[in-house]
Amino acid sequence: MITVYDERYKEEVINLIMYVQNVEFSVGISMEEQPDILDIQSNYINDGGNFWVALNDNGEVVGSIGLQRKTNEIAVLKKFFVYKGYRGKEFGIGTGLYKALLDFATKQRYSKVLLDTPSKATRSHSFYKKVGFKEIAKKDLPIKYDYPDRDSLIFELDLKDN
Repeated sequence: MITVYDERYKEEVINLIMYVQNVEFSVGISMEEQPDILDIQSNYINDGGNFWVALNDNGEVVGSIGLQRKTNEIAVLKKFFVYKGYRGKEFGIGTGLYKALLDFATKQRYSKVLLDTPSKATRSHSFYKKVGFKEIAKKDLPIKYDYPDRDSLIFELDLKDN
C-alpha cells in the first residue's frame, strides 16, 4: 500500500534510507549529509512537496519517495528507496511510489522534476530512463540545490512532454 508520510513512520523511513544507501549499495552517506530525513514534514510537505511510503501487509515501511518543491515550476525527486526483497515488477512498489509522485507533480503543475543519484546506482538509472528522465550535465541544472555528491548523475524529467 502506498500512503502519504506520517510521523509514525519516521524511524522506519530513516532505517530504510540508511540501510539501502550504506549497507546494500555502500554509498557512505551520513545522517549529517541528509538532515531532510529528520524532519520530513518541514523539508517536503510544508513547502508544497510531498513524501510517500510503501507499506507491506504488516504495515511496515518497505519503500519511500519524496518530492521537494524548489520553485513554482521545479521539484526534486528524493529518497526513492525500496528494500531489496520488495523490488521488481511482481511487487510494483517502485512503480507505485513513482506514480504517486508523478500524479502529485502533475496536479501541482510542475514543469520539471530533477533528481541526483550516485553513479554506482545503475539499476535506478535504468528505471529513471524507462520512465522518461534524461541525463543532464551538472552545469545544466536549472536550479541549484544541495545533495550529497557521490560522483552523482543528474536526471531531468520534462513534464510538458508527458
